[in-house]
Amino acid sequence: MSDVGGLGTPTGLGTLTSTGAVTGTQRGQVGGVRSGVLSLNIRERTALYAAYIPWVEGGGIFIPTTRAYKLGDEVFMLLTLMDDPNRIAVQGKVAWITPPGIQGARAQGIGVQFTKDDTGRGAKRRIEGILGALLASSRPTHTM
Repeated sequence: MSDVGGLGTPTGLGTLTSTGAVTGTQRGQVGGVRSGVLSLNIRERTALYAAYIPWVEGGGIFIPTTRAYKLGDEVFMLLTLMDDPNRIAVQGKVAWITPPGIQGARAQGIGVQFTKDDTGRGAKRRIEGILGALLASSRPTHTM
């Protein structure tokens, strides 16, 4: 069984910025157990900053979606960052949920904590390398 969802679009393509800086698709429910494969394309540093979750142990990323997830659900992500043709394959668990209609017009979606293995650490290093000094910014993000 496959299900596609996104941020307010029937095609499963979610857009966090008007320029399409972050898009994603997802699939999956296998044998009644929630699983997910999310593919994200983040083209701008500001969009990556808004999506990155540095305050969870091991790092994480916010994924816009209208699909229902529960805390602890496992997901598999394929991240394309900036113009790098190499996608980062990383697993994680849902650690944050932004429900629909939340105050402050925040995007509905989930925050996924990276696994504490080499792929999770690699994703965190890659993201923090791209963000550099922007990590010290006090600008709002999708989760804080």
